[in-house]
Amino acid sequence: MIHELKLRVYYEDTDLAGIVYYANYLKFIERARTEWVRSLGIDQAQLKADEGLVFAVRRVEADYIRAAKFDDLLVVETRPLAVTGARIVLDQVVLRDGAPIFEAQVTLVCLHDDGHAARIPAAVRRLLAPALH
Repeated sequence: MIHELKLRVYYEDTDLAGIVYYANYLKFIERARTEWVRSLGIDQAQLKADEGLVFAVRRVEADYIRAAKFDDLLVVETRPLAVTGARIVLDQVVLRDGAPIFEAQVTLVCLHDDGHAARIPAAVRRLLAPALH
């Protein structure tokens, strides 16, 4: 299952050269991950309130392929690769006109809100499982 999030590049996303500032790609893929989780029916605020659990980025491996510019329409694709007891691995691609301009593999971990490692609750893993097919 691939989740798609469309977004527009705004002036505030660019640097002096008029291209998207490199760190903003991480913001774009963060938004896409949040919407992907929401689309699966996982309420992260409720998970924190009820169980004291949050997801955090553990690792990002990124490849900047081409620059996006002001007013470009981008699509961020999020595809889950693996879900384990405490980890989620995702492939995320930013596309412009159907061509990849940024790619990242992101590893998320589940943490107690005090920062200690936690297992992903079984109910959440059940919601994530169909996304792997």
